[in-house]
Amino acid sequence: MNAGTILALAGGLGLFLYGMEMMSEGIEKAAGAKLRNIVEMFTKNKFMGLIVGTIFTGIVQSSSACTVMVVSFVNSGLMTLYQAVGVILGANIGTTITSQLVSINLSEIAPIFVFGGALAVMFAKNETAKKIGTIFLGFGILFTGLNTMSGAMKGLREDPQVVGLLASMSRPLIALLVGAVLTSIIQSSSVTVSIVLLLASQGLLSIYICPFIILGCNIGSCVSALLASLVGKKDAKRAAMIHFMFNVIGSAVLFVIFMFALEPLADMLFNASGQNAGRYVANAHTIMKVFQVIVLFPFSNQLVKLTYLIIPGDDKKLGDSYTLKYIGDKVVFNPTTAVVDVIHELERMAEMARENLNRAMSALISMDKKEIDEVYEVEKNIDFLNHSITDYLVKINQTTLPLEDLKSIAALFHVANDIERIGDHAANIADAAAKRKEEDISLSKKAQKELNEMTEMVNSIFNYSVEMFAQGKENHMQDIVRLENEIDEKERELQKAHVSRLTKNKCTPQAGMIFSDVVSGLERVADHATNIAFSIKEKDTLRN
Repeated sequence: MNAGTILALAGGLGLFLYGMEMMSEGIEKAAGAKLRNIVEMFTKNKFMGLIVGTIFTGIVQSSSACTVMVVSFVNSGLMTLYQAVGVILGANIGTTITSQLVSINLSEIAPIFVFGGALAVMFAKNETAKKIGTIFLGFGILFTGLNTMSGAMKGLREDPQVVGLLASMSRPLIALLVGAVLTSIIQSSSVTVSIVLLLASQGLLSIYICPFIILGCNIGSCVSALLASLVGKKDAKRAAMIHFMFNVIGSAVLFVIFMFALEPLADMLFNASGQNAGRYVANAHTIMKVFQVIVLFPFSNQLVKLTYLIIPGDDKKLGDSYTLKYIGDKVVFNPTTAVVDVIHELERMAEMARENLNRAMSALISMDKKEIDEVYEVEKNIDFLNHSITDYLVKINQTTLPLEDLKSIAALFHVANDIERIGDHAANIADAAAKRKEEDISLSKKAQKELNEMTEMVNSIFNYSVEMFAQGKENHMQDIVRLENEIDEKERELQKAHVSRLTKNKCTPQAGMIFSDVVSGLERVADHATNIAFSIKEKDTLRN
């Protein structure tokens, strides 16, 4: 093998990998949020999950992207492992679409895709058009790389060393190991199967050994998911283990079948593929994956239960203090679900702020020092979450997020700030409780009753707002507008009553100041809650 052939193969492989990455990235940016919503919506049962996983992976050309997204859903509580298993199995079928496309050999029209995609990327004003252009450009580069590799491989047929090396893979176990190792290194079964397809098309690989290499590719494809799950939680590891067990068990079953009946099966498929070796490899890849799903799908619940035996126990309880649950280094990052994970973390932060506000109001009445100290401690935790989430938003804003998610980043910054300000108001109320305890300031039963009534109203608007924000729906918008007006009116009413009590000497100036400050603080909490609700409108405005 001369240097020119090696360079041509390396260059062609580089173009193929870059084209696939560009195409996948373009699809995720242009339609990632919509695809994510479809996965979330239609995976309530395993069979629908199987279909959605197949379609999603076929579109984005990456079973890893699909699997990592599903792991994120499991971590976020949007999907159980029993629902996720269907999507993971479907992703294994969807990943065969790449080899089917490669077998069609669109190299002759690849320059058209490169030219059209480059024009869109360079001159289109609309961001969506640019991303679609990126998809076409990546598609064209992918097939240009394939054409380069195919041309280089033609000369390999005359090289006795190469022919001898490939002939040495006549043993099934060696072929399986080669496929597994090569895929583990490249971390893409689509790429290695495509290489096998090209080698078979040039007559460099026997049609009887290709299925064993493909089995190895299937096993090797688990490495990326297993590596990604190392930093994840228990369920992330279990999801990766489902993927691993599916491929290992399915490959073991097929290996046994091939050892006894490969030649008649291969001959039949080769003839059915028009005696085209490339089509034969692509069809073999698809049929093998479909067969594995048919065999293992009925036992999917058992696969999930087995993961709990292999990976026992729950995640270590570190407590809620100063920890991130849905984002950060302990969770597998995936651009498609990054914004969803932030929303869940913000929802958790909001719940913490709501509980702390009620804790502060309770402390104001009871003057319990333990409760007051707890408010301050939780406030530090809320500040930690605010800084961590903000830093994470800055980080993901520089990645390849779907366009729809990218446009919502500004609104998420504002929501984090509003929740943090609500936490500050809780701390201010705790200050008032500490002052009341220290100076033995009395609050009348009527004043306490009025504060409780206003707190209930604020809790209602806060709950509505967080629910709207988390679900992305405007179902409570009218309730929020009504409550906001009622709380404003309540604040004016209570301030007026407070002045009346002062003028009639029914309360002390110290008690009156605490009452007035707390009422004003509660009204501002309602304002921040309204801002959280209207963040949905802000995202809609950004989309237009």
